[in-house]
Amino acid sequence: MTWSLPALLTFLSLALGYLLGSIPFGLIITRLAGTQDIRTIGSGNIGATNVLRTGRKGLAAATLVGDALKGVVAVLVARALWGEQAALLAGLAAFLGHVFPVWLHFKGGKGVATFLGVALGLFWPAAIAFAVVWLSCAKLTRYSSLSALIASVAAAIAAYLLGNAPAALLLGLLAVLIWITHRANIARLIAGTEGKIGGKA
Repeated sequence: MTWSLPALLTFLSLALGYLLGSIPFGLIITRLAGTQDIRTIGSGNIGATNVLRTGRKGLAAATLVGDALKGVVAVLVARALWGEQAALLAGLAAFLGHVFPVWLHFKGGKGVATFLGVALGLFWPAAIAFAVVWLSCAKLTRYSSLSALIASVAAAIAAYLLGNAPAALLLGLLAVLIWITHRANIARLIAGTEGKIGGKA
């Protein structure tokens, strides 16, 4: 695919994606619910997994949906306004906005839900692949982090095998970033100390 997006539209696509991605749904939802500051418990990040550590499954589910929708909306709006290349940029920026939100001193979540949203907006079969692999791995291992790591790679591979090279390239890049944001989880998985789904934080 030859890159043809003008500089102004490139900037607007990145800005749109970043601003949507940087909305800290986990922090907003937990504050509205009157729980403690999510950044003071567990891993300290604002994602759904950490929200679950409040013991409020509904809040965690709402955070998951909100964080995924950021990616979906960024991609779909950019595509509708400026085309497929803009959608790719907006998806990348939405992910980065979630992980590095300016409003929270660039300390956000690990990007899994937003990755899923971006995949859904860009190429829904890749999102289906992500969900199937995540659920299967989670059922077998009970490790949320390991499931996310494997599923992110599976989504990129699925996009490539199904003929969507641009989506595969972006999802592959985002998968690398997910592995980076999960580096502490990877260390705990290797050490055998990673917490399992349903276990204590």
